[in-house]
Amino acid sequence: MVWHTSCKRIWRGSRTGQDTLKITIQNDDKGIGMTLEGRVAGPWAAELSRVWVDTAPRLGNKVLSIDLRNVTYADAPGKQVLRDIYAQTHARLVAGSPWAQYLAEEITQSQAQAH
Repeated sequence: MVWHTSCKRIWRGSRTGQDTLKITIQNDDKGIGMTLEGRVAGPWAAELSRVWVDTAPRLGNKVLSIDLRNVTYADAPGKQVLRDIYAQTHARLVAGSPWAQYLAEEITQSQAQAH
């Protein structure tokens, strides 16, 4: 499902609903919010990358916020996509759970080590 308004939602997954990633993009005058729910792994890492390539040109001088609170798992390619997005934008990462906090720290620390 894709919404062509200021809010775009993409829901991809298996029939069982266990291996899914939901990406919601909210775009307003001040920034772009990207909310991730589910697994950033396997083919969903590539899907996130594709969505980012479509979204990035609209960022301009806006701030990007990535909500990781409902991410349940990220494999190495998924983490790399998140690192790449962070490296390009220094996005504000939102984390609510210990797992999401760990993921956010892993993404930002890898960028700090690159400098």
